[in-house]
Order: sequence, then C-alpha cells, then structure tokens
Amino acid sequence: MFIKICGITNEQDALLAVALGADALGFIFAPSPRQVAPQRVKEIVRRLPQNVLTVGVFRDEHPQRVIDTVREAGLFGAQLHGHESAANVAEVMVEINWVVKAVVAGSVEAQNADDYLTNLILVDSPIPGSGSTYDHELLSQIPNTVRVLLAGGLTDENVAVAITQVAPWGVDVSSGVEKSHGYKDPIKLKRFIENARAAFEDLDQIRENEKTKGDSQPFNWEA
Repeated sequence: MFIKICGITNEQDALLAVALGADALGFIFAPSPRQVAPQRVKEIVRRLPQNVLTVGVFRDEHPQRVIDTVREAGLFGAQLHGHESAANVAEVMVEINWVVKAVVAGSVEAQNADDYLTNLILVDSPIPGSGSTYDHELLSQIPNTVRVLLAGGLTDENVAVAITQVAPWGVDVSSGVEKSHGYKDPIKLKRFIENARAAFEDLDQIRENEKTKGDSQPFNWEA
C-alpha cells in the first residue's frame, strides 16, 4: 500500500495530504502549471514529518542537474518522467536514495521497464498530468519483476476499481484531486486517500484468505 500525491505547490496542500495519510509527496520541477522552485519546496519540506517520502519530478533533465536540485530542495528521491536512458537513470541512482522511472503505458520503455532497476516504475498515460486514462490491460506488458506505481487519470471515483483490477504496488495522483492547477481539492483528496486505502486493504485481505486456504489443504500422502 503506497499513495503518492503529486503536483504539490504549497504548504497547505502538503500538510493536508500528510494528515490524510499520504505516504509520499511529489514536487514538479519540469515545465508544468504545477512547477515549483527548489527553494520554495525546501521551505515546504521543512514542515513535513520525516517519515513522509518527498520526491522531485523531472523530465529529460541532465542527471547532475537532477541530483543537485534534489539536494538543494532537501528531498529524498527523484522521479524521472521523460525519455531518460537507462544509463542516465543509473547515474542518478548512484547519488539519490530513491528513484522512480515513469513510462508510458504500452510503450517500448514500459515493456523493458526492468532495465531501469529503479525502486518503482510509474506507469502513466501519454500526456502526464492531463487527467487522461488508458487501457489498464496494457499493464500486462510490464515485466512482473518490477513494482508498479499506477498513475494516469486516477480520481477519487475510480481509484478503488483501478486498484482492484490492477493490484499495483501503489498509486499516484495529481490533477485528479485538484480544484485548479496546482491547488488540491480537500474533499477529493480525502476521498481519494480513503478509497485507495480501503481498496488496498481489501486486496491484502483477499491475498491473506488465499494464503490461509492454501495452507489449510490436507497433505496428500499419495503424491
């Protein structure tokens, strides 16, 4: 169970997301309506509990620039959301503790996602932050050795169904819980986190029941 709220631009939204139970917050440094300056992010991060994972989002940025910005902003991890090569990703991973590589569902990069060796692979729609969805059947092309962070068009209304269908390692949302670019809607945010957590808990219960059922089968002495 892992819930990341991305596109954070202000302290109020950051503190609210954490209070509601978000595990991670994303701050966008790539060109975007939600872009924030490193110094501003540093000010926000100082107010957060240490157990909250803070991530800088970059797109096709030079590896050293990624490393320098993460450090300047006081963040823990980096999310590479462009067409970064495996070599560039590896260069960032040498210096940054926690790295996510984003891929587009159905792309060649998605099919070869295990080449990146990152902590998570975020699977997104072709236009990140647009709120557009995609066919989740495309996730079957992702190597089963990677941990999937599901993104792309998630909202408080559809996240539970998506989790039930896909069983991802975690979920990521930005525009799906906004009232306007860069500003979260408190009600949508609360419902998203509640619905996501409930769906993950249901999945865990199903897995536990299946495990218990398997363990309780009588031993076949004739096998």
